[in-house]
Amino acid sequence: MNSTMSRGKGKRRLMSEINVVPYIDVMLVLLIIFMITAPLLTQGINVDLPNAPASPLDPGDNEPLVLSVDRDGKYYLNIGDNEDQPIDDATVVERASAVLRRNAQTPVLVQADESVPYGRVVTGAVLLQRAGAPKIGFQTDPSGSERERRR
Repeated sequence: MNSTMSRGKGKRRLMSEINVVPYIDVMLVLLIIFMITAPLLTQGINVDLPNAPASPLDPGDNEPLVLSVDRDGKYYLNIGDNEDQPIDDATVVERASAVLRRNAQTPVLVQADESVPYGRVVTGAVLLQRAGAPKIGFQTDPSGSERERRR
């Protein structure tokens, strides 16, 4: 009889566990929100890159400065407020030099449509050199060259 009485009168211990179910619900909602909004945040100029078997660059810590040249020969930079608005030659030099003054190690790339005249691409590269870019890389589409080799 003593054992039944002691069981009921004993001290109850506090439960020190965290209920994680609400946190899991919040994380799932955030995951869904990020999955929906991430594709909307990626902006860029639609450019058909030329096919070439080039090896990818080391990503490094710096985000590259990319000068895009569309089919009509208009220039776009991946910096500034309106990345999808064409800019003139003077603006290319001004914005690129501002980025390169902040960080001289910023990789500089040219992404040009394959149907753009060669002279327009060279003019873009000269503008980037005038802005202070020591090296300029050209983006290509290596997956297209693999498709052509398989034919």
